[in-house]
Amino acid sequence: MAHRNTATKTPNALRKTLVPLALAQFICSFAGTNMNVMINDMSQDLHTTVQGIQLSITAFLLVMAALMIPGGKLTDKYGRKRCFNVGLAVYGVGALISAVSPGLGVLILGNSILEGVGTALLIPPVYILATLLYTDLASRARAFGAISAMGGVGAAAGPLIGGAIATGISWRAAFIFQALVIVVIVVLSRRNVQDPLPADPTRSFDTMGAVLSGVSLAMLVLGILAAEQNLWLMIGLIAGGLVLQGCFLVLARRKEAAGKEPLLSPSLFKNRTSNLGLITQNAQWLMLMGMSFTVSAYLQVVRGYNAVQTGVIFSATTVGLLATSLAAQRLARRHTQRMLISVGFLLTMGGVGVLLLMVAGRPSVWAFTPGLLLIGLGVGLMLTPSVNVVQSSFGENQQGEISGLSRSVSNLGSSMGTAIAGTILVSGITSSPSSAYAFAMVALAAVGLIGLAAALLLPPVSAPQAAPQPA
Repeated sequence: MAHRNTATKTPNALRKTLVPLALAQFICSFAGTNMNVMINDMSQDLHTTVQGIQLSITAFLLVMAALMIPGGKLTDKYGRKRCFNVGLAVYGVGALISAVSPGLGVLILGNSILEGVGTALLIPPVYILATLLYTDLASRARAFGAISAMGGVGAAAGPLIGGAIATGISWRAAFIFQALVIVVIVVLSRRNVQDPLPADPTRSFDTMGAVLSGVSLAMLVLGILAAEQNLWLMIGLIAGGLVLQGCFLVLARRKEAAGKEPLLSPSLFKNRTSNLGLITQNAQWLMLMGMSFTVSAYLQVVRGYNAVQTGVIFSATTVGLLATSLAAQRLARRHTQRMLISVGFLLTMGGVGVLLLMVAGRPSVWAFTPGLLLIGLGVGLMLTPSVNVVQSSFGENQQGEISGLSRSVSNLGSSMGTAIAGTILVSGITSSPSSAYAFAMVALAAVGLIGLAAALLLPPVSAPQAAPQPA
């Protein structure tokens, strides 16, 4: 392995490196939720429907999930810094196109496709660089904590910031805001972000594996979206997606057996701890994004709140997530990762239950606050240990692969959360809004039970001990 030149990095230099990396995770997570509070404004301005905006949001998350594994693999071939910069450029162009979009088609091009592709290119380098640059076990845990916390804050604060911008200026200005943040990241990263490992242009890239992986994930999520329209289409898409996933894994095994490099090594799935951590990542993002879309759509379509009112309601989630995220390092020293993730799921499911009990029949906007606060506390508590469990299960030589897989699984959870909750909600929001809202929230709570079961099976190891020694 090539020598890593990180010895000259001072603590101050490493902190400066962390700022653009964490900010990149923030803006990508922000993009996944800020549109939720602009559903009415955007659908009217673009002459489309709630389903149309839901499609754009879900497609953005889906493109990220489908391309995150190839994006992680490309970092080995072309370098982490280069992929990071290209991703920022593509994302910025997508944000500008979204800001001037005259209709749903152009919005999908800019927001769903270009911003999704940009995110898939820039996010894997964020986690790989953090792993490579922060060689000290404690500092690496802090770096993961800061980055994952900023991701959670971006998702939780998206409705509040997006709502304020949309109400004060226009929903289009929210995309301009994203483009401006991208410019700030580019400026900060030019001097402060350096790739500690040289790129290897001779590394092969599994194009067929990338196609099979991306198409199979897309079919799974599209199958969920098709549930409202056609049951047989839903079954066909999901079945086709599972078949292609099987083909992808068979191809990967054959390539590895022949001494070639597959897109994703099947050996990654032999690590039980990592597998359980991936399940918790998928479940927590599915719950957070599904809840965000469900509550946002209900408040706007059923109760008639505008973007800023909806965003203010979600500030409770932001406050809760910030509180536990900022305490993540201190909590990790006192409690095992298994306990933190398990308690996080319990708090999040408790928040969903409170939302169901207190909102039913109560017109007051404050009825949403306790439940949203609990959800924020729960998600913030488990974001950092979930990331650390997965990333720290492998050495440096596999960080490109596991980072792409980890981010893909998380974003697949995000897209499935919007698809599942959105499909349930949209299908009954006009005929029986209260029942549709209740069914969507119950579905999210059921996912929480799966995440909790996986968390309880994790080994009771503290965060610093779980991190690997540099290879």
